Amino acid sequence: MNLLDNPLITSMMFYPRKDSPGGSSAPSAVDGTIPVESDVVLGYRYFPHGGDGPTVLFFHGNGEIASDYDGIALEFHKIGAALLVVDYRGYGWSTGQPRGSQLMDDVEPIHKALPGIFKNEKPLYVMGRSLGSASAIHYAHKHPEQFKGIIIESGFAHSPKLLATLGVPASLLGNIPDPIGNVSKMQEIDLPLLVIHGEKDTLIPVRNEQELFDASPSAHKNFLQIPNAGHNDLLYIGLPDYFAAIAELLNAD
Repeated sequence: MNLLDNPLITSMMFYPRKDSPGGSSAPSAVDGTIPVESDVVLGYRYFPHGGDGPTVLFFHGNGEIASDYDGIALEFHKIGAALLVVDYRGYGWSTGQPRGSQLMDDVEPIHKALPGIFKNEKPLYVMGRSLGSASAIHYAHKHPEQFKGIIIESGFAHSPKLLATLGVPASLLGNIPDPIGNVSKMQEIDLPLLVIHGEKDTLIPVRNEQELFDASPSAHKNFLQIPNAGHNDLLYIGLPDYFAAIAELLNAD
């Protein structure tokens, strides 16, 4: 068994909530599903935006679902971007049960499904928040040609350290190699990069983001630290700076 699929670790990594498609407060939102196995689909919510602006493919945190981004999508629209939020297994209207190994495994079926979701080709960026940093970094590592850039918010550097912080016993972790490998993958992703982190984040301290930033070989990278912000209040405390930094990345060309 993959360590990430251990039931104890799964219970600490994932906090899924169920939802139904079709109830978005955003009038243009499109809900759909992506098949990942014969009996499992991932739900998504797509917030299209007119014009030739980019699309941001977003992987959220472990306690969130796609419909939580109805309001935030409007902020992406203000900077000219569409937003596509994909849920993990067991979240929203996704089926199946969440498992750590599938954060990476499900990237391939998502990759294959994107042409059917986007009706016209636009610049694409990938973004991961917290747990979603694993999916975003893995996707950019596997398919860098797909993206114009990568954004990591409140991401983690080393999964064993994060699991220990969450309360996984040291006897279970031992001296295992990192089963996710965010830092080693980032070392091979030569894409424009933006990292965002709250300076007072106690769950995933800001040194994690610094390590990801330092690992990137990109000549075009930016690190936004939001003063007085923790892990879950970056938008509340630093919304103007947050979206100004994203807009700068999206408009870099």
